[in-house]
This record gives sequence, structure tokens and C-alpha cells, in this order.
Amino acid sequence: MKVFRFSMLKFAMVMVAVILVAGVAMPKISNARDLTIVSWGGAYQEAQRKAYFDPFMKKTGKKILDESYNGEMAKVRAMVESKNVTWDLIQVESPELINACEQGLLEIIAWDRVGGKQIFIPTAIMGECGVGTIVWAHVIAYDADKIKGEGPKNWADFWNVKKWPGKRALRKNAKPSLEIALLADGVPPADVYKVLSSEAGIKRAFKKLDELKPHLQWWEAGAQPPQWLAAGDVVMTSAYNGRISAAIKEGRNFKISWTGQNYAVDSWVIVKGSPNKDLAYEFIKFASQPENQAVLSEAIPYGPTNVKAVAAVNPKIAPDLPTYPANLEGSIATDADWWVDHIEELSERFNVWAAQ
Repeated sequence: MKVFRFSMLKFAMVMVAVILVAGVAMPKISNARDLTIVSWGGAYQEAQRKAYFDPFMKKTGKKILDESYNGEMAKVRAMVESKNVTWDLIQVESPELINACEQGLLEIIAWDRVGGKQIFIPTAIMGECGVGTIVWAHVIAYDADKIKGEGPKNWADFWNVKKWPGKRALRKNAKPSLEIALLADGVPPADVYKVLSSEAGIKRAFKKLDELKPHLQWWEAGAQPPQWLAAGDVVMTSAYNGRISAAIKEGRNFKISWTGQNYAVDSWVIVKGSPNKDLAYEFIKFASQPENQAVLSEAIPYGPTNVKAVAAVNPKIAPDLPTYPANLEGSIATDADWWVDHIEELSERFNVWAAQ
């Protein structure tokens, strides 16, 4: 019995050695998975499929899995910290980009791998970790079939529940609700962040939001504002300009008020530790080509970031872009650096206020 046990032990040790040697000698089996890209869903992601995802797969033969999210970065942090990265590329807003980059959650961009900084508009170069892909805006939207005649022209009108009774909708986020509240309270666009930098200014913004709170419902996904307008759940709403334009293209009699638009740049970022980093770079370069960005702007009117694409925008589409000169009157550009310094504190404060 002892001899049998010894022989089995010896056999097991030999087999382990064989397996270890084989493991060194044999090539590793690839654990690579499909490139996973995360964006904002709805009509916008449909436009991305048309302009980027499907053509890229056809050109490269590589499969793309696309998912949607609402901008939360906690999942990205958990992936990176656990070294279990299942998202490769994400489209993010600028403050979140800067914060995540500083926290080591994103790869540093090698600009030569996406065509170089010189092919992009200056605002598309956001820190070390992002490649700008669209210029978008929060605007006022309403259904002209339900609001006859004159509609709201600015954020002060948005607050006027006597002239236009009914529910309103705003994005459930400190950014840009606080900026919008100050614009509604008469603060000039150029002074919004100056006012918001003081405790008195923050209280002023929340006080203005208090006025509208009984008439508010909060949206969290970009698809909700056009859906709520169409259903009659709200009479007016803040919304991503492209989502409203997409609904208009589908036959809805929606109108956009551009005065006080809050515009910003969204960027592509690569999650730190992505096993598909090389393919992610290949995709960003593809999605940054002027001809491909032009297809996106045709499908949904967000401003392109490639210099040549900006110059080549279809004149019929230009008036629907946030960057159109007439649409920039009375506008405010999101101050990403300001929000990096204040996002944590004001988000917590906003969430407590919204829950009351």
C-alpha cells in the first residue's frame, strides 16, 4: 500500500512537471475578446453604428460589442482596480475624463496613433487621456403641437409656469442644472462660473431650482426627453440637441430654443488595462476621419472635431449644430476644469437636495 501511494505521488509529480514544461513550450492561447465600446445609447448610438461601428467591422473584420451607460464611472474604477476590464473604449464628458485620467483609470493617449493633435479642433484635445469626438449641447425643447404660438425662448421662460403650465424636465445632475438655474435667474453667461464659485452663488442656484422643483421631473438617459415630450409627460425639457433633431427627422413637431445652450465636447477614452488597446487606437483613428465624422453629423447633428470635417459640414445641417454662429449667441461652454474642482462636493449636495 505504501509502495502504491509512493508510486501515485511520484506519477503525479511527473505529470505536474510535464504540464509545466508544456506550458512554457507551448504558445499561450489568446484570451482576447471582441472590442467593447460604451456610449450614450438611443438615437445617438444608432448614428454611431451607421457612421463608425458597422463600417469599422466591415473594414477590419473585427467584431464590436457596443453597450450604453449614463456616464457613471464607478464601474470603470471597479474594473481597473480588480484588473477585470471588460469595457475597452468609452465616450465620456470632459470633467469625468479629467478626473478619471488623474485617478489612473484611463490610458494616456499616444496622439501619433490617432492622426496627431493637428487634425483636431483645439477643444477636442482634453488633457492627456481623451480624444474629442463631438460637440454637443443641452438645449430647451418643446412640442409645438402642444405649445401653440410662441414657445419658450430662454431659461427664464422655462421657469415661467404661469405662461406655460405643466411639467418640465431637467437632467438629474448638478452639471448643468446649476448653470441653467443661474441663467434663468438673469446671470449673464460670461459670469455664471464666477457667480457659482461663491457660496452665495451656489445658494442662489439652488434657490432658483427650488422655485421650479414642484414642476420638475428628472431625466437620466438621453432618450427620455424626446420620449416624454412625445407622450405629453412634460411640456418642455432640457435635452441633448441631437436627440431632438433625430425626433424631428422622424416626424415630431419639436422645436429647439438655442439661447442659453450649454455646450461641451465628448471624448473617446481607453480604459486602463484594456486587452484591446491596439484595436481601440485603430477604432479612434477611424472614427476621427473627416469622412466618417461627416456621416455621423448627417445622421445626428452633433458638431465634428476633425478640422477638415468642420470645414466640410453640409450647409443644410450647419444650422442644427451647437457650433453654428447664430446658435452660439447667449451660450455657455461647460468649464471642465471648474467642474473637476467642484464635481464631488456639488454632486453630493445636489443629490441630497433632489431627494428632499
